[in-house]
Amino acid sequence: MQRRQALLLAAGALAAPSLVHAQEAWPVRQVRIIIPFAAGGPQDVPARIIADRLSRRMGATFIVENRPGVGGGLGAQQVARAEPDGATLLFISSSIAILPTLQAQLNFDPLRDLAPLTVVCDVPAGLMVRADSRFADLSALLAAARAQPGILTYGSGGVGSANHLAAAQFGALANIDITHVPYRGVSQAVNAVYTGEIDFVFGSTVEVLAHYRQGRARLLGMTMPGRVPAVPEIPAIAEFVPGYAAPNWFAMFAPKGLPEALHGRLVAELLAMRHDEDLLNRLGSAAAIVRMDGPAALTAQLSAEIPRWREVIQRAGIRGDS
Repeated sequence: MQRRQALLLAAGALAAPSLVHAQEAWPVRQVRIIIPFAAGGPQDVPARIIADRLSRRMGATFIVENRPGVGGGLGAQQVARAEPDGATLLFISSSIAILPTLQAQLNFDPLRDLAPLTVVCDVPAGLMVRADSRFADLSALLAAARAQPGILTYGSGGVGSANHLAAAQFGALANIDITHVPYRGVSQAVNAVYTGEIDFVFGSTVEVLAHYRQGRARLLGMTMPGRVPAVPEIPAIAEFVPGYAAPNWFAMFAPKGLPEALHGRLVAELLAMRHDEDLLNRLGSAAAIVRMDGPAALTAQLSAEIPRWREVIQRAGIRGDS
């Protein structure tokens, strides 16, 4: 019996270091999650929820920091150039797939320069007009655009932003001439719809769904390939413009070279949030769908979308410095 107890104690001593290692503090005391867009954008809410959860679990304080500029390029490049020590992460939209083509001067390739963590969620976007707009549906807007080429105006969060390219692709596939008016953030473009400065805007459901539900705006179509389950009454734009789709998503990255143990621990914590009720409820209320499906899925999505958006940019003649 004494020998058995001694063996059990020895086994416990051998197991203890791995348990301590699993629960040890993160190697830095403060971690910045960089959002490369202006404060108040749609990434802010999920990023702050995630920062709060990681702060509770990782033995460090995770803070969200907005670093706008160059269509998200400056903040993304800052993370790519950061030390891979666990102190800096990136939270960005699907615009990450646009940067290699539109901001070539940055010499930045997300597949080469960043370590993927996960797609956080899919975020549908909608074509929004004011509730009192003369466009009752998408057919009316398309008819007006064809009758008066170049007269209808749409806003975006800036040249080369995901919602700018969603609209550019819409115009190209619908064979209509519409005029782009860039703003510093989608919230400014949404306000411009209300003041009558522009006719419509493409905005993520995180940004525009509340306006629709409050009766202040109409959503004439959604950018996903099919109807969005949360708002099945709103048609997909593809029902009017065959072949149209502009999926939008949020994702997280770390600097390339993050040690495997740290990378694996971050991924594990993020994937566990698939079942986080607060995250599910907050994003679900905005028709977003939580994914948290890991690095391989993010790499595959990015690899597919970089060439797709390159074609849209080149066909539309969009320049990052315009």
